[in-house]
Amino acid sequence: MSMTIAPGLQQEIAADVIVDLSNVRHPQYGRYLDELEPGQVFEHPRGFTFTASNMLDFARTYMQANPLYLNKEFALSQGFADLPASPQMIFNVTLSLGVQNDSEKAIANLGYYDVQFLAPVYQGETLTAFTKVLERKDRGPDKLGITRIRTVGVNQSGTVVLQYERKIMVGWRGEQRPTTPAESYEQAFPDGDATNIALPFNGDSSPTGLTGPNTYFEDFQPGDIIVHANGRTITEEHMALTYKVGNSHPLHFDRVYSSGRSGKMSGEPIVYGGLVFAWLEGLASRDTSENAVWELGFTEGYHTQPAFAGDTIGAISRVLRTETVETTASLGMVTLQLIGVKNISAADAVEKHGEDLFVKEDSKRTLGKEKISDKIFEIERRLLVKCRPD
Repeated sequence: MSMTIAPGLQQEIAADVIVDLSNVRHPQYGRYLDELEPGQVFEHPRGFTFTASNMLDFARTYMQANPLYLNKEFALSQGFADLPASPQMIFNVTLSLGVQNDSEKAIANLGYYDVQFLAPVYQGETLTAFTKVLERKDRGPDKLGITRIRTVGVNQSGTVVLQYERKIMVGWRGEQRPTTPAESYEQAFPDGDATNIALPFNGDSSPTGLTGPNTYFEDFQPGDIIVHANGRTITEEHMALTYKVGNSHPLHFDRVYSSGRSGKMSGEPIVYGGLVFAWLEGLASRDTSENAVWELGFTEGYHTQPAFAGDTIGAISRVLRTETVETTASLGMVTLQLIGVKNISAADAVEKHGEDLFVKEDSKRTLGKEKISDKIFEIERRLLVKCRPD
C-alpha cells in the first residue's frame, strides 16, 4: 500500500500564532518508586538493529581481544553462522533500551544478578526489550526505595537472547512532574529457558594461531590472580558512547542535569556503568577470554564507585572455579571474579589492598572493614572456554 499527499509549500507562520504559556508541557520519562508496581510489565520503545559496523565498532572501542567478535572467518570456523555481537554489546543495548521506562528517574543502579546469554545475535538482527517489576521495597516516605526488575532481550523471531535482574534505587515522585505513561503490556512476559543453551560451537576446524597461548581451560587454576597490564583513560567520549547504545538517562550526558543534583552524585556527568564494565572486560580479555566460545553470564555485580571523564580504570581477575563439561571433552567452564579499580594501576591496587580487594564491598560493614575508594566494580562471571588442542 502506498499513498500520495500534497502538503503544498511551507509558509512561515510562527509570528501569527499567539504564545499560550498555559499550554506548556514537560514530558517526563522513567518511573518514580510509587509508579513501579510489582507485576507491571513494560515493552520498551524503539528496539535496536545490530549491524556488522556497530558490532565491530563496539568490540574495538571496548578493547575486546577475542577474535570471535572481531574476525568473521574465525567465527565461521567455530561453527557460528556469522560474526556474533559481543555479549557486552548485547547486555548494554538491552539494558539501555529499558532505561526510558524503568530507570531514567533512578538515583543509582545497585547491581546485576543472574545474567544469562541464551543465544547469539548476528548482524541484521533486531532486539527489543521487556521488563517486569518483581519487587518494591518501601523504606518510608522520606527515603529512597529499591526496586528489583527482570529484563529480557528478544530477537525478531521471538527468541530470548539475554535475561537478567537488577536493582535500582529510586525516590518517590512527591511534587515532581508526572511521568509519561507507558502503554500496558497484556501479553505473557517472555522468559527464556535458563537450563539449555543452543551453542553453535564446532571445534573441529578451530584455528590456533589467532588466540594467545595462555587462555585455554588448562591455563586456569582456582586461586590464580591475574593482573591485567593495561589501563584505559576515559574521556568525554563517554557521553556520545552512552547514547550509541541507546541509554537515555541524562545523568550520563547532560551537565546541566548532573550538576543540578544534590549530594556526592552532583557534578560532572557520570560514566554509564555498562561502559565501565565493558572496558574492564575488554582489558581482561587478552588474559581470560581469548579462547572463550561463550559468555555464560555473570551475577552479583556492583558499581562501588562512580567514574568520570579523566579517570583511568584497570582490571584484575581471580579464578574461582574450573569445571569440566560432561557432554564434551573440548570445553570447560571457568568462573572468575572481575575487579575494577580507578586512578591506580591494577598491579599497585593488588599490592596496596591485598586480600581486601577481593572482599565484596557490601560485606565490609558487617566484617568491620573499610570500603576501598580505589575500587569501582566487582562481579562474578562464567566463561565456556576451549581446552588446549592435542
